[in-house]
Amino acid sequence: MKKRITGKVVYQNLGMGCWGIVDTAGVEYRPVNMPEQLKKVGAEVTVLVTDVEEDFSMIMWGEPVRIVGFHTLG
Repeated sequence: MKKRITGKVVYQNLGMGCWGIVDTAGVEYRPVNMPEQLKKVGAEVTVLVTDVEEDFSMIMWGEPVRIVGFHTLG
């Protein structure tokens, strides 16, 4: 199921590190395919995502999602 998320880009220095998005309600998302264009801490973005089921991940932060569309807000 697709859903739209609006929030800010963050970088979590956990293990090998990971990029994420924290939405306006404070929910943390961990895109498994973060586009290079969005890898800027503090960038305001709106992304269209689908859920991802992971069997195993080294990163224990955020809900894993796959970005299927995006744009930056500023």
